[in-house]
Amino acid sequence: MTRWSAVVLRRPWLVLLLAAGVVVVAGLWGSTVGDRLGAGGYADPGSESMQVEELVDEHFGRQSPDVVAVYTAPPGASLDDIGPRVQEQLDTLDPALLSRPAVTPWNTPAAGPYLRSVTGDRALALVFAAGDENQRLASYPAIADRLNVAGVPTELTGFAAVADSVNTRSERDLLRAEALSLPLTLLVLVLVFGGLVAAALPVAVGVLAILGALACLRLVAAFTEVNVFAVNIATLLSLGLAIDYGLFVVSRYREELGSADPVTALSRTLATAGRTIAFSALLLVCAFAGTLVFPQASLRSLGFGAMAAVVTAATMSLTVLPAALALLGHRIGAGSWRRDAFGRGQARAARFWGRVTRIVLARRVLVATSITGVLLILAVPVLGVKLTDIDHTALPAGDPARVAVERVAAEFPAAGSGVVVVARGTGGRAPAAVAVEGLRREIAAVVDVAAVVVAGTRDDVTLLKAQLSVPDRSRAAMTVLDRIRAIDGPDGVEVLLGGESAVTSDGVDAIVARFPLMVAIMALATFVLLLIAFGSVLLPVKAVLVAALSLGATFGILTWVFQDGHLAGVLGVSTGPLAAGMAVLVVAVVFGLSTDYEVFLISRMVEEHRRGGDTEGAVLAGAVHTGRVVTAAAALLILVTGAFTLSSLTPMRFLGIGIIVALVIDATLVRMLLVPALVALMGRANWWPWAGPAAAPSRPPDAVGARSLP
Repeated sequence: MTRWSAVVLRRPWLVLLLAAGVVVVAGLWGSTVGDRLGAGGYADPGSESMQVEELVDEHFGRQSPDVVAVYTAPPGASLDDIGPRVQEQLDTLDPALLSRPAVTPWNTPAAGPYLRSVTGDRALALVFAAGDENQRLASYPAIADRLNVAGVPTELTGFAAVADSVNTRSERDLLRAEALSLPLTLLVLVLVFGGLVAAALPVAVGVLAILGALACLRLVAAFTEVNVFAVNIATLLSLGLAIDYGLFVVSRYREELGSADPVTALSRTLATAGRTIAFSALLLVCAFAGTLVFPQASLRSLGFGAMAAVVTAATMSLTVLPAALALLGHRIGAGSWRRDAFGRGQARAARFWGRVTRIVLARRVLVATSITGVLLILAVPVLGVKLTDIDHTALPAGDPARVAVERVAAEFPAAGSGVVVVARGTGGRAPAAVAVEGLRREIAAVVDVAAVVVAGTRDDVTLLKAQLSVPDRSRAAMTVLDRIRAIDGPDGVEVLLGGESAVTSDGVDAIVARFPLMVAIMALATFVLLLIAFGSVLLPVKAVLVAALSLGATFGILTWVFQDGHLAGVLGVSTGPLAAGMAVLVVAVVFGLSTDYEVFLISRMVEEHRRGGDTEGAVLAGAVHTGRVVTAAAALLILVTGAFTLSSLTPMRFLGIGIIVALVIDATLVRMLLVPALVALMGRANWWPWAGPAAAPSRPPDAVGARSLP
């Protein structure tokens, strides 16, 4: 960082224009990333349920419709009356968009019993799109335009309709979040820095970071499948992290200006705050890299988006921002409404955090045990957590696609996918008829199985469909699935289960199975990087354990709200099992942010200790110097990522509320109370083996140093 600061100081205009220019050009190229992103990738491609889907598609053709149209007979008319008009409209669908003709009770009489509602006034049309998952989803708008019939009330649902509604709302929510968070963030920064120029720099860096993140996503999308939700994650985290990093750099620079010239101040800033940001970014990248262990493309996409955000935010904060500071020098305080507004704010914060930290040091055992107890109590609801996958309940209650899903489930009980059973014989021969019949009877005897039919045999594969008396993907459906799996199949016959419930079950199982590996990667990377950064063994161990405490408390609260339903009405969210994919993302974000703030606090303590201060002095100085900045950073990140809570989508609100809860817990109970108490309790052991005082101070003590605090 010292060498890099010399480069920036020699050629500030070159660094600024080159870095900003490259990012702007790359951002323009990456602005079309949306055209290259998919809307699928939620299933485990190697699971049994997806194997069933491939076998069924290969031998029998697609059985799961992409779009389901619900037609209601107008008053005074019957379904037979509207049938010709509906069928005529369906015949106008472009055959190139379909893998097979639409199925209706009018062109397929055998399907009539399950395509007509129990009330007799509604009918379904099943539309099967052509191509892979992303192609089928992309063709939805063209298909939907041809499904409405004049004079016949029409509702559209199915996977493609739900996905389209989720994506549309997601894009709209993202634009609204950016429009609200940017001006509010600038206002808070003006209050923190006491001036417009210093406040504008982190926001400008945040905008550049967004452009860079979009370019990174487009590059990744050229090599692997990336889900559209990655843009939401990349955009908001780019802005939030860039502003946080900018806050740390500008604050440290203005602090150093109090005792040094601009050249020396920038060198010290990059050697301290710059180095810390580099390690922080590495930690966050490692945390989000843990999502790459999962087989679902949607989860890996969220990881790609988050990593792109971290890399671009850190890069812009260590190139564009230092170059701008080198050019501004003392003019960084321009636009202040009062003389030395920043210094006055720093002094007030130093007095406040000094008092708080002294109280913590005086009662370190009480603080450490009580805060740990509170966090453990908050984590208790996690013991009863249940997981599921994202489905139509992600949409608000009045969304047309969600209403249609619920209507189909209530009025067309036989139209659900139920459990799809594939019986595959050995030696290339079809299963014996007697074996298939025995299997059918055993499945039909399972509780909540309404009926089982043999749908046909092709080559060595026989297809059975088990209709359920409970909704697909419900807890009761999962119980039925487990009971069918427990059946011993006939000798010489391989039995495989598919359908919507099986896809959900297999997806959750894959996440649960890979989750320990993700946690191990995050914990090991954190330990190694913090060992390198701090030269201590105990401090990284403490960081991992404290992050786990913070994570447990956060998920306890999320379980209490989103699963158990407390405050759900106030927050306007749907209750039920937690979406496993979003839970993984929250784990990565919370763990990453916990260790992120840990780096900023502990690095300042280590810095003070290496100058010769004792442990208590290092804790006091570290808390005083970073208290205001960490609190402001958390508040700013809450403003940016908290915009997720304004989303109409429950998973986005889950993410937004999760980040807010984690930040509040981490920036108050953990970072400014628990961590100082634990570091004080560990005493000299904190600094073993390489974090001890340097042989001689590398620079004079700060004006507010460990031995001169008020």
